Amino acid sequence: MKTSAHMSLVQLAFEMTSLRIPVANIMPLRQLSPAVLKSVKYAQIAASIAEVGIIEPPVVVRDEKDPNGFHLLDGHIRVDILRNRGETEVVCLVATEDEAFTYNKRVSRIAIVQEHRMILKAIEKGVSEERLARALNVNISSIRHKRALLDGICQEVVDLIKDRHVPINTIGELRKLKPFRQIEAAELMITMNRFSVSYARSIVAATPESQLVRGSKSVKGLTLQQIEMMESESASLDREFRAIEQDYGSDHLDVVLAIGYVTRLLESAALVRHMAQHHAGILEEFQKIAELQKAA
Repeated sequence: MKTSAHMSLVQLAFEMTSLRIPVANIMPLRQLSPAVLKSVKYAQIAASIAEVGIIEPPVVVRDEKDPNGFHLLDGHIRVDILRNRGETEVVCLVATEDEAFTYNKRVSRIAIVQEHRMILKAIEKGVSEERLARALNVNISSIRHKRALLDGICQEVVDLIKDRHVPINTIGELRKLKPFRQIEAAELMITMNRFSVSYARSIVAATPESQLVRGSKSVKGLTLQQIEMMESESASLDREFRAIEQDYGSDHLDVVLAIGYVTRLLESAALVRHMAQHHAGILEEFQKIAELQKAA
């Protein structure tokens, strides 16, 4: 659940009013790749802007040296499309913090959730489902499906998956679970880095009836013994996840300290010469570890 303190922090992350800014004064933090420019998502957003305009304002932060300059934190595709359309101004939210990382932690950024939020905002502004369907080049049933995307999904799960590329049908599987089990399932998917519909269905199949939403059916073709085995495996995996989660912080710190120590050792020319003469194999492995540090 979001606390009032958390909501205050989010509100303080932005200036109180939006601002109409010349597009020429907005400096992107990154360039869009050719693949993004040719993607279906880019074409959909372009069609949406042409049909209903900008629904979700881009987010910028003021340049510390230039009073008329702004850095673009979020909305690179939208601003690029506006430039190509010859638009001269756009209404933006102005962030009070200069780190895109901080902003992105608080706002849903995955494509499916962003599209869901865009649809809701458009409907709130009076845009019809038919017009949205034309803008996004999809049928009306798809709009209605996406409009109800997060119905039955608890807020904690939305926060967990907001930066993940989760298929829309996977979210449908999560909807079959009660809130606490939804959270467990989302954590399992993140741990395994697997968000496929088949994996979500396996979690649902391994879920006891008591943790399923009323009316949700178990997977067909499984015997009671198979379901009990899946439930046992799921519980075991959950225990392993908790154990790994508890140890991760200290283990990661140990690895960082060890890598740092090895890197400092290799700064000694005399030590490197000695190891090259007497322990060439160990030196090679140490150098690989040092390269990992540089890559990180």
